[in-house]
Amino acid sequence: MATLATRMRNLSSKTRHKVPELEVLRLMAEHNPASCHLQLLDTVSVKQHELPIYAMKIGHADSTKPALALVGGIHGIERIGTEIILAFVRTLLARLRWDDALRAELDEVQLWVLPAMNPSGMWLNSRCNAAGVDLMRNAPVEASTAVPLLLGGQRLSRKLPWFRGIPDQLEPESAALCKFARTHLFPAPFSMVLDCHSGFGFKDQLWFPYACTNQPIEHLAEVYAFHKLLAETYPHNIYTFEPQANVYTTHGDLWDYLYQGALAEGRCFLPLTMELGSWQWVRKNPRQLTQLLGFYHPILPHRLERVLRRHLTFLDFMKDAVRSHANWLPDDDERLSFEAAAQQLWYA
Repeated sequence: MATLATRMRNLSSKTRHKVPELEVLRLMAEHNPASCHLQLLDTVSVKQHELPIYAMKIGHADSTKPALALVGGIHGIERIGTEIILAFVRTLLARLRWDDALRAELDEVQLWVLPAMNPSGMWLNSRCNAAGVDLMRNAPVEASTAVPLLLGGQRLSRKLPWFRGIPDQLEPESAALCKFARTHLFPAPFSMVLDCHSGFGFKDQLWFPYACTNQPIEHLAEVYAFHKLLAETYPHNIYTFEPQANVYTTHGDLWDYLYQGALAEGRCFLPLTMELGSWQWVRKNPRQLTQLLGFYHPILPHRLERVLRRHLTFLDFMKDAVRSHANWLPDDDERLSFEAAAQQLWYA
């Protein structure tokens, strides 16, 4: 904590203005010390300023409990994911002041938030980090099928989009996320991640690995069970749920890399990516295209408020699903039928 306090003193007023989400998270932890524990994962530099990468745990569940991590800001310009996570945390902290049931729930599930994983990209209003690297193309994973030109990840130049970085070298932000996952998520009896992005299509989508291949993941039955649980609990939910490779394939996906790492350790670790369909905001308000942020973020205040409300139910559902995972994960008798249903739904 001394290191955290020392580095926080270096966070100038200009930094707070450029990346206010970092200050919001710090103040949340400071004002709720009984409920929040803030960890400094690493720092990165941009324009002679040092920016922190934070993880915050909410509640008091120990390491033997299942874990959920909410991740945002991996692409710095896609700030709406960060704002959704902070809105959810704000709601939880307000409820914890009076809700005994929620306090008990958070003793049974490790809830982590990492809402600003790429603070230098957020500072620069860039998809990439300060080194020009797209963190979602940075992992040492090579696609086994053809990938879209550039979009699938490239090492031609950091001046072009989707630059993967130096081979076999994780950027500090990627390394911090991987270390966090191996320390706090892999050891849990069951863990899930929701990584929040925006900027693709007209629909809000939930993607699961793989991005590197059209082949199904080894925990296909578990993913299908979660999909089934969501559909039965909220039959009119707004999400298109499918493997990312059904949309496009890429090299270097961080969640492919971490999923494969957890699999090698015999862990059940299910990462999901929530891709908000920002084209629907542009369609309703074409003037958004006059601002770079408008490609990825709702600009009008009423539309922003609507988006922040729109996903809180799903985040709460994920918290409860992870906490009660033993009640819906497939048993040995269900596994084959769930895999067959998933194959028919997503890979036929």
